[in-house]
Amino acid sequence: MHDFFRTVQVQRDDDHRYYHHSRINQSLHLLSACTFVCSYVLLFVDPAAAALLAWTVAMTSRQAGHFFFEPKGYDHVNQATHAYKEEIKVGYNLRRKVVLMLLWVAVPLLLWLQPDLFGLVEPAAGTEGWLRHVGLAWLALGVAAVLMRTVHLFFLQGVVAGLAWATKILTDPFHDIKLYWKSPFALMRGELIDPMHDVAR
Repeated sequence: MHDFFRTVQVQRDDDHRYYHHSRINQSLHLLSACTFVCSYVLLFVDPAAAALLAWTVAMTSRQAGHFFFEPKGYDHVNQATHAYKEEIKVGYNLRRKVVLMLLWVAVPLLLWLQPDLFGLVEPAAGTEGWLRHVGLAWLALGVAAVLMRTVHLFFLQGVVAGLAWATKILTDPFHDIKLYWKSPFALMRGELIDPMHDVAR
């Protein structure tokens, strides 16, 4: 168990120091984290609505931070190139995220063109029914994305690393709130890049 918790912490620390330099990205992660926490609660009441909220607000804000605001140049804090950081990314690097987001966009289009999903589901009745089908399909996509990368990591880095990553992903919203709640205030002071004093070597 000690190795497991240590691996989770290492993955958390690496995620922060390598991939969250932009204060805009951090602030968007705070928005995403708060939304994900709401989605977690809603999951017990209305899974389809929870997935719609998670994917449309939490995931889009989170990934926008990475794609559009996170610096892609040389990382002087960690003495690493962007290419190196993409190569060692434990979870979904930008290339994998592009594939995931394309699947996310494809789901509602597929359900619009094939309401019965090739005979797998009962066709939705009206727009509300279609949205509920989209939400449930997005929920399945999210679960599948976590499970597939977890199992993939079993083979790449071992079972402990895979389970640690899955745990990290599921608990990231709570950790991000703790870590980035001050980021919007730093952004309002005009600080676009976190000086990373907590991780600078």
